[in-house]
Formats: sequence, C-alpha cells, structure tokens
Amino acid sequence: MERFTKSLRSSVAHQDWYVALATALTLPDVCGRLINPKLGSGARYAAWFDGWIAPGYVHQLPKIGFHCFLTGDDCYALRCSYLHEGGADISQQKARKALDDFHFIVPPGNGNTVHRNRINNTLQLQVDKFCIEIADAVDKWAASVANNEDIQERMKSLLMIHNHVPGIQYN
Repeated sequence: MERFTKSLRSSVAHQDWYVALATALTLPDVCGRLINPKLGSGARYAAWFDGWIAPGYVHQLPKIGFHCFLTGDDCYALRCSYLHEGGADISQQKARKALDDFHFIVPPGNGNTVHRNRINNTLQLQVDKFCIEIADAVDKWAASVANNEDIQERMKSLLMIHNHVPGIQYN
C-alpha cells in the first residue's frame, strides 16, 4: 500500500490536485476489497471509510449533539461521481445520505484552512488536507493488517509498475 500512499503524497506535494483526489477516492475501495473481496464495492467502501476516516468528521454541535459531516456512503457517492463522470454533484447518486455536493478548495496559503465546512448540504474540503487524511488512514490501516495473512496475500495482486530494466521494480 505504501507505493500508493507515496504516490498520493507526491501528487499533493506537486499540487496535482485532480490526480491526488482520484487516488484518494480510490484507496478506500482498494482497502475494502483487500478486507472482503466478496462484498460489493459500495458496502466495502463505506465500511472502510466509516471505520478509518469518518471519525475525524464527527463534531459536537450545539443543540444537535454529535454529527458526522462525511460518511462512507457520501464519500462513495463522490467517488462514483468524480471517477465515472468527472463531477462533484452527488445529488443523483443512490449511495448518498446527507450531502448533495462537494466543493474542494486549494490551500489558501498564509496558514489558513478551509476544511470540513458544511453549508446547507454542500461540504467544503481543502483538497490537500483531505488527500493526506486518506493517505494517513491507509498507512495506519496497512500497519494494522500487516500480520493478516489473507489480506497480505491479496495485496500481492495489486498493480505494480515495473521499471524498463528487467528485474527492477518501481515502488
């Protein structure tokens, strides 16, 4: 998994936002498949996301109590909209629960942050922070399953980009 998170971090460092976002939105699906390849894509995506990312999106709100601003179902709807259609409007996606749309924001600079803001049913996310949250969660998850033989065996089937020199792999 490290080759994928390193690539994601590199895309963020080079401000290649669209590639970074595509990779970030793909990784929960990869992790979910490694856990349970027989489960459908939406269910495994949402389960992995809810376990590893969503807790960071739970906030205590006055008069409401604890509220999750981004669920696995909503993020899966974004994944489908962006990866299949190039969009962020999830209002027509079946998987969505509480959101209609996403707005991704480039880092504003000067140490300012525009991240995890919800306006009506639109969630604003700072693209670099969101992508790094995914990379961090994938790294932590990968460490947590390092001794799981079944998952490690399935990881061997993940795509590897090989160097043009025989016997040398690009990690």
